Amino acid sequence: MSTLPLAGVTVIEFAGLAPGPYAGQVLQDWGARVIRVDRVGANPAKDLLARGKRSIAINPKVPSGLKLLKKMIQTSDVLIDPFRPGVMERLGLGPDVFLGKDGLSDGLIYARLSGFPRKGPHKDMAGHDINYLALSGVLSMLPGSSEKPSFPLNIVADFAGGGIMCVLGILLALFERTTKSGKGQVVDVNMVSGTRYISLFSLVHANQASGSQLFSRPRGENILDGGAPFYDVYTCSDGRWMSVGCLEPQFFKTFIDHFVKGLGPDLPLEWRPSPEMHGNPEEWPKLRKFLADGFRSNTREHWVKIFHETDSCAVPVLSPSEAADLLSEEAPLPHPSLSRTYPRKFAEALARPPLPTGEHTEEILDEFGIVASERAELVAEGALGAKMSKL
Repeated sequence: MSTLPLAGVTVIEFAGLAPGPYAGQVLQDWGARVIRVDRVGANPAKDLLARGKRSIAINPKVPSGLKLLKKMIQTSDVLIDPFRPGVMERLGLGPDVFLGKDGLSDGLIYARLSGFPRKGPHKDMAGHDINYLALSGVLSMLPGSSEKPSFPLNIVADFAGGGIMCVLGILLALFERTTKSGKGQVVDVNMVSGTRYISLFSLVHANQASGSQLFSRPRGENILDGGAPFYDVYTCSDGRWMSVGCLEPQFFKTFIDHFVKGLGPDLPLEWRPSPEMHGNPEEWPKLRKFLADGFRSNTREHWVKIFHETDSCAVPVLSPSEAADLLSEEAPLPHPSLSRTYPRKFAEALARPPLPTGEHTEEILDEFGIVASERAELVAEGALGAKMSKL
């Protein structure tokens, strides 16, 4: 018996960018059978978020292609729709086709993943992570220069607010279907709202009427947005970096004690910080200069040895390859770890991503019981993106 938690779950994932493929990837890693529907004539470049999935390229704008998609979707558990509002409806594959009155599959989990909210002034606009992050209210709170905030790659809105929220919604709907209703439902995820939800702690603090100690000062002058010298990144003499995050007073004291020792006897100290400076923002500029000058006096490796196995909350900023070596991973592995059930084996998790050209067309047609006459019609209408070796 399979130990994969999602074994037996079939997912139809329409090809998209970043958050949609990531949601499908997480489901695949934990045992779901994910079939990726690619566009006929799609660029043959591989999507690194498609590893372990299988590809079939179908044109839904011809009758046989639409019929095939309906058959595949109605016999599956989950559909991932990554398109702008209205696209699936125009293709004849909207939620009502499956979940409406006399729908084809009342058990389908229909997951819709959009950038902007589906109801609102931006619903028909194109956008990317930085735009969703901007509308969420979170970008304005992030560290940066005095002139503008910085954005953390495309991680927050695309993958956390989008992909992970989509996975959460799918799992909740599957759980509800299994334990309560036996029915499917629409899971509606947009990256603006998803970003706000994962940022709940920060936004609630920022929106408190009386102000919050965490966000009582202008952006860039608070504890978590780069304002505090004891929660920041510092450059060492070799150009590498150390992270410092001693938020609690007792950890700050430990950090300062070890930091001063790390400066060594050859570096004269006309002044050294006291534990009381931790809670006094007026002293932070002086403390920041002391730390910046001190870290630049030696290499990252030196500071790693000084702080290792202490409660100083100071560790090196590793490169992607250094982090992979530390964790003995060729690539990020499925997480979290469960004690009794497991994700796919390491070799499977690193399986080659399929080409988005319908690489697995024949075996997928076999699995869905598409007979020779139906295949001939699909080929004649140009509904498939792969050459068929058998009809």
